[in-house]
Amino acid sequence: MLFDAALTKVIDAIAADAARVQAEGFDGGWVGETRHDPFMQVMEAGRGTSTLQLGTAVAIAFARNPMTVANSAYDLAAFTGGRFVLGLGSQVKAHIERRFAMPWSSPAARMRDFVLALRAIWTAWNDGTQLDFHGQFYTHTLMTPFFAPPAHQWGGPPVYLAGVGPRMTEVAGEVADGFFVHAFSTPRYIAEVTVPALMCGRRRNGRDDLEGFTLAGPVFACVGRDDAELKSAIVGTKAQIAFYASTPGYRSVLDLHGWGDAQHELTRLSKSGRWLDMGAVVDDKMLHEFAVVGDPESVGRKIAGRYSNLMDRVSFYAPYPHDPSVWPDVLAAARAATTPAAMSEGHP
Repeated sequence: MLFDAALTKVIDAIAADAARVQAEGFDGGWVGETRHDPFMQVMEAGRGTSTLQLGTAVAIAFARNPMTVANSAYDLAAFTGGRFVLGLGSQVKAHIERRFAMPWSSPAARMRDFVLALRAIWTAWNDGTQLDFHGQFYTHTLMTPFFAPPAHQWGGPPVYLAGVGPRMTEVAGEVADGFFVHAFSTPRYIAEVTVPALMCGRRRNGRDDLEGFTLAGPVFACVGRDDAELKSAIVGTKAQIAFYASTPGYRSVLDLHGWGDAQHELTRLSKSGRWLDMGAVVDDKMLHEFAVVGDPESVGRKIAGRYSNLMDRVSFYAPYPHDPSVWPDVLAAARAATTPAAMSEGHP
């Protein structure tokens, strides 16, 4: 199992933050797309690192087109010496239409088309073949030498997709190299919904396992070094779980555990602007299903125990004020719990 970190959202501090994450022993660093361009963030992180794997988690595919994304990703693969992973997400209809002024329809089918178009473009650049992609949503048939970047040894980067529902997950299994499990997932949801959906997509291409495919994503790490820190972590984590649980598109996770009715109350509170009251709807049982709770050493061990047989790489998600110096201790405990000796002895 590999362990990653979310990099700072302050663009002029990303290089230094990525260097710190690399020095602390993490395997990868991810950037999102909120206030800054994700590809520029990765470039900055690449300047400050030499071994850290870097990626977008995620860049919004439908805010762009396959050609523009292919260009940025191809350049970053070369710039980072093959350390870049292109993580893509669909966002939701309101943001695509009203924030980005781009078309929205059939997101799973459109994403499938998008990824296949990327691969056709990269093949044309790297192998010198004729670009001739005809998809349901995208068509790319013109590429002259003047506009084609030079081939490089890393080619197109791996592509990971993000999603929650089974349709997008199936597409990831079919056309992508990896899948980002949403933080609002439980181990049971991953095992009973995510993995079967991925396998459905894999079987479309004649593959009957997840060999060579990467499951990655953030895990709620509710950690405190004393009672006061842990209490603050619990309050912040419950608030974030409640926020996700109020989203209709994530109801399937709640329904699996018999908590679907909680969404009605959380949606009502959110529409009333009662954000501070929403965390109280998340009881301790729900908290412990979504989050790993405890001191740094126990959180590291528990994350390894819960996810070592489910996911290939995880990052620690802490949606509350905290001291980042806690993460090397969590990382050390998690790594110790995933050593061959620890696993053979039945630990953690």
